[in-house]
Amino acid sequence: MNGTPDAVVVGAGPNGLAAALRLAAAGLSVRVVERGERAGGGMRTEEHIRPGYWHDVCSTVHPMAAAAPFFREFDLASRGVRLVHPEISFAHPLDGGRAALSFPSLERTAAGLGADADGYRRLFAPLLRHADQITDFFLTSAFRRLPVRGAPAVASFGLQGLPNISWLADRYFDTDAGKALVAGAAAHGMLDLTRPLTSALGMFLGMMSHHQGWPLIEGGSQKLADAMVTALEQQGGEVVTGHEVTDLREFDGVPAVLLDTSPGAFVAMAGNQLPEGYRRWVRRYHHGPGVFKIDWVLSEPVPWANADVRRAGTIHVAGTIEETIAGESAPAHGRLADKPYVLAVQPTVVDPTRAPAGGHIFWAYVHVPHGSTVDMTEAIEAQIERFAPGFRDTIVGRHTMHAGEMEHWNPNDVGGDISNGEASLRQMLARPVPRWNTYSTPITGTYLASAATPPGPAVHGHCGDNAARVALRQVFGIRKAPRLRPAPRP
Repeated sequence: MNGTPDAVVVGAGPNGLAAALRLAAAGLSVRVVERGERAGGGMRTEEHIRPGYWHDVCSTVHPMAAAAPFFREFDLASRGVRLVHPEISFAHPLDGGRAALSFPSLERTAAGLGADADGYRRLFAPLLRHADQITDFFLTSAFRRLPVRGAPAVASFGLQGLPNISWLADRYFDTDAGKALVAGAAAHGMLDLTRPLTSALGMFLGMMSHHQGWPLIEGGSQKLADAMVTALEQQGGEVVTGHEVTDLREFDGVPAVLLDTSPGAFVAMAGNQLPEGYRRWVRRYHHGPGVFKIDWVLSEPVPWANADVRRAGTIHVAGTIEETIAGESAPAHGRLADKPYVLAVQPTVVDPTRAPAGGHIFWAYVHVPHGSTVDMTEAIEAQIERFAPGFRDTIVGRHTMHAGEMEHWNPNDVGGDISNGEASLRQMLARPVPRWNTYSTPITGTYLASAATPPGPAVHGHCGDNAARVALRQVFGIRKAPRLRPAPRP
């Protein structure tokens, strides 16, 4: 690309690339600038331990990439991105060799919960009937318009999702299995589970298991990032890697600049161009707990005491709902949990391409206090060993990253917070600052397009896509954003 582009996107994570693709679809010349040596942000895949063993550094399981309107329009299959679905979306082991299991089939999941079968159906069947409307509204509206379709279902979801997860669990379930299943899903939000809005995530991710599933990307999450880069380049756009932006004046003369960064990074790049009031609001923006992550190479699959768990893609290793709540309360209050909530994924159960023939990989992380550098290896492996006796004997190699190292790898993970800001009720309504249009900033033509804007974290692309639509309207006078361009025919 020669000369000054029409738009620059800083950051080549899923939101930055989504923004770039929407702008390019309008015929604009687009340049993406990325600090890392490869595009992808939270979707990068690396050979951490041994050649041929491919580990996703952050995001691995992609229910939102399967369900989000942006990626439905992008058409993953036409771009060579293959989603692979485990037989069991997620599992929650319990003591005594028991486990609660979430299958893609709602009915099969309910039947496995025994006495809680009717409660599970009452909770999830109505949601599943309106899954597309619920998903589309919360991802594309940025909470600034009323739903056109499925308004009663969206309103019902919103009202039931406001309380904490204990309220939801007690309302619908009697057994420890049913309660643990929804609590384990809710804990993905990295919030103290006694806080409001935690029911919403448990409901939403449970619904996704039966709607589009909890798939992985064959070959690693990097495949999705690479496909987005290729699609941009096919439209004349470019991605410049290995370049860190420290001053927005670098882009003087560019009509639109979109930032897939943390709010703090934006303030630092903007300098004295921002009014003090905006900077003060950004200082109040709260980043939540961090993560400590381990990748393993194993000699054989994890020997879970419950054989069904060996068929799951994702495992919530936490015990009862009470233990799950305690495990998530500790990091939210600056403490380390003795028995932490461990979120684990076994990619080679469903995707053998991630390792040489007969090889196995496995990863897990725990939530820790913001910025913690404490090594949680022993606590994580002890919790897994509790439900998979003999696990330690299968370990061939491991790679660890504490919260500070997660931030070094991806500056958007401030203090190890992979959500780019706590997903609390207040911060989901005013993210990152209380403005009607949270993508626009006080600098004309400059927009925030990261997970620090609505609808928040996960690989769905809509923070970037929503920001690009605003930029198209305000800078270029394009009120109706064009559809993404289809993949070239082979």
